[in-house]
Amino acid sequence: MSLQQQIKSQMKEALLKKETVRLSVLRSLLAGFTNELVARGRKPQEEATDEEALSVIKRSVKQHKDSIEQFKAGGREDLVVDETAELMILETYLPMSMPKEEIKKVAEEVKTRLGVTDKAKMGQLVGAVMKELKGKANGGDVKAVVESLFS
Repeated sequence: MSLQQQIKSQMKEALLKKETVRLSVLRSLLAGFTNELVARGRKPQEEATDEEALSVIKRSVKQHKDSIEQFKAGGREDLVVDETAELMILETYLPMSMPKEEIKKVAEEVKTRLGVTDKAKMGQLVGAVMKELKGKANGGDVKAVVESLFS
């Protein structure tokens, strides 16, 4: 069962159980999947691949984290609570992030393969490692690991 199909069936469950927050998040995701398909020139009735679905979910997670920071800065704790609840639901659909030890192994391998020896090419190395891991690791973790290779 694809990620989009799982979310559709879980949306039905949330509707029946009257879980309003979860239902709202899942509806938002399904709308995001449709928007992603249209943006890529495909028909809205088609099904998003798991890779496309994950990119929509990751984008939504990032937006929620940004919103939480903004609401905290503005002193709106009521909105922070709402956003945090939605964020927790979204994070259940993300794959487990790769441990830093594994990221380091991949980063060292890519570093030697590309022949990167100085900090000036650190950004290029981060990009290459991210491409190699294909979304299995958090960008912040990859950046921290690559920086540690040069210190």
